[in-house]
Amino acid sequence: MNDLIKNAFSLGLGITVMTKEKLESCVNELVAKGKVAPEESKELVSNLIKRGEEQQDDLKRLIRTQLQKLLVELHVATEDDIKRLDERIDHLEQKQQA
Repeated sequence: MNDLIKNAFSLGLGITVMTKEKLESCVNELVAKGKVAPEESKELVSNLIKRGEEQQDDLKRLIRTQLQKLLVELHVATEDDIKRLDERIDHLEQKQQA
C-alpha cells in the first residue's frame, strides 16, 4: 500500500513537471503574439507554477487525511499500536521469567 501512495505522488510530480513545460510554451506563445511582455513572462510562469505547487500540496494533505481516516476505519494497526504491544509483550515475558 505504501508503494501505491509513493507511485501516486510520483505521478503527481510528473504532471507538475509536464505542466511547467506546457506553461512555459503557452506563455512563450503569448509573448510571440504580443499579449504578454517578455519581461513579464518569467514572473507569470513562476506565479503559475507556485500556484500549481500550492494546489499539489493541498491535494497531498487531503489524500493524507483521507488515507488516515481509511486506515482507522479498517482498524489497521499504527506504529504506536505495535510499539505498545511490543512493550506489553516484553513486560509479560519479564513477569513470566520472574
